[in-house]
Amino acid sequence: MLFAASPCPGAVVACVEVADGHPALVPVRDSKNPHGPTLLIPDEAWAAFIAGLKGGCPAGR
Repeated sequence: MLFAASPCPGAVVACVEVADGHPALVPVRDSKNPHGPTLLIPDEAWAAFIAGLKGGCPAGR
């Protein structure tokens, strides 16, 4: 599984990494603990989360 780190300008303490290529799931982990647990988020929930961060309205709401 290949993870990509989120951009953390000037911050080294609160970054997450996200993997791509998994059907229906988005794996997320703490960049400081790459061998620790991975949170598996359903892709629809991830899309709603990202839309909320961007100021959009989650689908179906």
